[in-house]
Amino acid sequence: MTLTAVTTTEAPALPTRRVWRVPPTVVVSFVVVALVLAWSIAPGVFSRQNPVDGIPSELFRPPSGAHWFGTDHLGRDEFARVVHGTASSVSSALVAVLIGLVVGGLFGLLSGFFGGLVDTTLARFVDVLLAIPSFLMAVVIVSALGFQTINAAVATGVSAVAVFARVLRSEVLKARSAVFVEASLLLGGSRAYVLFRHVLPNASRSVLQLAVLQFGLSILTIASLAFLGYGDPPPASDWGLLISSGREYPLAPWLVWAPAVVTIVTVLSVNRISRWLRKTD
Repeated sequence: MTLTAVTTTEAPALPTRRVWRVPPTVVVSFVVVALVLAWSIAPGVFSRQNPVDGIPSELFRPPSGAHWFGTDHLGRDEFARVVHGTASSVSSALVAVLIGLVVGGLFGLLSGFFGGLVDTTLARFVDVLLAIPSFLMAVVIVSALGFQTINAAVATGVSAVAVFARVLRSEVLKARSAVFVEASLLLGGSRAYVLFRHVLPNASRSVLQLAVLQFGLSILTIASLAFLGYGDPPPASDWGLLISSGREYPLAPWLVWAPAVVTIVTVLSVNRISRWLRKTD
């Protein structure tokens, strides 16, 4: 009896697709951020009440079906004021993130890629910015520019420059030592081409997560500046200004907790999205 050996060939394993499982808390966070952005784009769709002119017969009405967040001392609908104040708060935070991202990103990109004297000079400048508390710097800058929300956004963006510069510099140092970057330089690629074609795309992954996180921090910082009176004066309805004016009426606590809860929930939602992006990288 002869035995014949039977050989079997295993089929090559198919590449598996990476499936992103979004936790429920992240889904809720995206819904909250989407709602806030919708408020800022089209506030009239969500509230038909006038945020500036009040009704004398509706003073200090508690939250109800007619007034979700109650009314203030002038009979103005608090929900309408919160919704209409979203545009100023969100746009100011976006301006702050854009300033920090562009200026700080440029510093970190040049410092990490060129090194030498450029790195030393920019690194010392960033160290000076980091030595000053960010909120204190924002107060000083907005005091010099004037008490307006856009100036508060500029001040918040300047205070975030050092953070973006540090993060992008460290990512550029990692990308610069990669084999494909050195190969591109050896093949005759110019420094500008290698910088923007290879280094920047690979170094910008962590910057996206930082930008999302900084967006939430900017909302909180700008609201804090408005609370202290460094934003637009009344009848503006920035979230921080609403909290500041509401604390003068202890018998109407909804004037404080309504804008405060909206601010806190928005910032927490943005922070949750940032943490999720960091884990999925």
